[in-house]
Amino acid sequence: MFLPRIKKSNIGKKVYKLRNSFLILIVFLLLYVCSDSSQQISGLQKQVYELQKKVDESYKPGLGEFMSNIQIHHAKLWFAGINKNWKLAEFEIDEISELIEDIKKYESGREEVKVLPIINPAIDSIKSSIKSKDLSSFKSSFTTLTATCNACHKEVHYEFNKIKIPDSPPFSNQEFKK
Repeated sequence: MFLPRIKKSNIGKKVYKLRNSFLILIVFLLLYVCSDSSQQISGLQKQVYELQKKVDESYKPGLGEFMSNIQIHHAKLWFAGINKNWKLAEFEIDEISELIEDIKKYESGREEVKVLPIINPAIDSIKSSIKSKDLSSFKSSFTTLTATCNACHKEVHYEFNKIKIPDSPPFSNQEFKK
């Protein structure tokens, strides 16, 4: 801001002092606003840090929990399919697919996760057999799905964890027949 120089007469001296006072006031206001903003930023940074710490320390399921859930849905899928409860079978294969996506999302840093795409053709085959309501195709696709699970386990050195076609329902309180 440019203010013209005024001669230092009495009125000129008062205007000159007023101008200087005004400039000093502007400088102090700018300093105040900047320091206030700096304090706000510092406060926000502290909140972000505290929230990040809470997120880092919150419970996250591990790969084992995800796989245990897949195993439950695998068994339920079998009993839904062999009982031709195609809606339940579709639900169960969708649950397995969602869990696999969750594994990719939450466990992406694990080496085992890189092998997961091996399961996609088997899942697609099951979905196709469910859509066509073909029991023979379902049984064949389910056998392939189970073998693929075991191939994946072997690939990631968990071959001791063998999955099989279930011979009894995982829950006694669920009806699998339509």
